[in-house]
This record gives sequence, C-alpha cells and structure tokens, in this order.
Amino acid sequence: MKSVLSLLAVCSIACSSAQALDMAALERAMANSDRPAADKERDASRQAPAVLDFLGLEAGMTVLDVNASGGWYTEVLSYAVGSNGQVLMQNRPGGRSAEAATARAGRLANVDEWLTDISDISASSVDFAITALNFHDFHNSNPAAAQGILGQVMGALKSGGILTVIDHKGTSGADNVTLHRIAFDDAVKAVLESGFVLAGASDVLDNDADNHSVGPFDPSLERNTDRIVLKFMKL
Repeated sequence: MKSVLSLLAVCSIACSSAQALDMAALERAMANSDRPAADKERDASRQAPAVLDFLGLEAGMTVLDVNASGGWYTEVLSYAVGSNGQVLMQNRPGGRSAEAATARAGRLANVDEWLTDISDISASSVDFAITALNFHDFHNSNPAAAQGILGQVMGALKSGGILTVIDHKGTSGADNVTLHRIAFDDAVKAVLESGFVLAGASDVLDNDADNHSVGPFDPSLERNTDRIVLKFMKL
C-alpha cells in the first residue's frame, strides 16, 4: 500500500481548487426549528460544517448518502447542497430506521429516498458520496461485499467525484469486529483496493479521551468516539 503522505501529495493540487462551503449559513440552517431536537444533540460530536468544508462539498452538488439509516447526515447534506442540489438517501428496504427515513425524505424537497442497489443509480451522475459511521459494518463482516459496495459507488460517481468515509477509529490488531470500529490503515487500504485515490485525512473528529477499548455505544463515551475522516477521489 502506498503511504498516506505520498497519496496526499499526489492529490494536493486537485483538492485545493474546491469552493469553500458557507459554514455560517449551514450552521444557521442546522439550527432551524423544523430540524429534530435529537439530531441537534449530535451536532457537537459530529462537527458537520467543519467536516464538509474539509471535504469540499459545494452547493448544487448531487450527493449519495450510503446506508443513510435515519438520515442525520442526509438532512445536513440537503441544507449544504441547497435547492439546486440533490441528496440520494440510500438504504436497504425494511431497515430499522425505515419509517424515520421516509418521514425525513418527505419533509426535505431536495432529498430522494433510494431503496435499491447503488448500481441502479445512473452511472457518473453523483458528485459526492458519503458513508458515515457504517463502513466498519460492511468491511468487518464481509470484506468482499464491502468491495462490491465501493465498486457500485465508484460507478455512480463522476470523474473527480468525492467519496467520504467517516468511522469509529479502532486500533490495528484489536477485535474491531466486536468493538464496531475500523483501524485507520485498514480503512484506507480497503478503499484504495477498490480503485479510489486518497485525497486527504482530517483530525477534526479526533477525541483523545477515547482509547478505542470499548464500543461506540458505551455510556462512558457519550456517543463521542475518536473518528476517522477520509476523503477519496475517483480519477
């Protein structure tokens, strides 16, 4: 595997031209009264405006939220891309958050619920894809299936499109399957194997108080894990 630093150097020019996100406007949108209070309680640990600014998300983009579950990130993305953008809220049919996801999609005009395979999305039609706090489930349970999902995302993305992986950081060699985590190097290696190029990594969601020894839902963490934030590109 190529080193993270060398890959960052390769992509530095391509990543520097992204238009800056209006973080203040996004913060105001996230504070609106229609947004669920339970969503707002997670804002401090997820730092979405800073994360999306780092990733280069822009208004007007078409975004794919992979395995969006109830859609916390879907709603934030819908604000960020604006009325000229679109968010595809992808989930498996009949998931445990299906009712909440459908209600959210119905409330947000620029969100389309997507309850089928990612491969059914028109090829090269998506600007930005994100998998937030769930890639470890795909990869840890079935690495080959995870590669299949990444391949489908690759097909949906335009050339130059962005794939974001946000996940609970684990320690190499630990029982990350049981802990519902993934080590930084393992996450990078898995996505590189699918043909993406690493364009950046951010420490915006680092949490030194999390030593990776318990799972994300352990009460001691108050749902604030140490997190990987990775930006990949389709060349």
